[in-house]
Amino acid sequence: MIDAALAGPAGPWIAILALALVTYLCRASGVVLMSRVRLTPRVERGLRALPGSIVVATALPTGLTAGLPGFLGLATAAAVMALTRFELAAVLAGLGVVAAGRALGL
Repeated sequence: MIDAALAGPAGPWIAILALALVTYLCRASGVVLMSRVRLTPRVERGLRALPGSIVVATALPTGLTAGLPGFLGLATAAAVMALTRFELAAVLAGLGVVAAGRALGL
């Protein structure tokens, strides 16, 4: 019964709603948990480092296995991040270099 509902025309909508619910619950649980944590300077430093750590943890393994374009993209992203301290600019620059490298056949 559930398989038929997911395979039908409502399937994508069910998946989108389920993902939205899970995303909301993850965010809400973070707010609830952090309301119980005392924000010491050490915790604040850890929270400030978290976005960059997540980007590195997800991008580094993929970039290193993507060959020369991936390596050049990682190097570009690292350089842009060092210069701007803006994660989105670094990610976009790195992705642009990877796309250009692949378009050039590297």
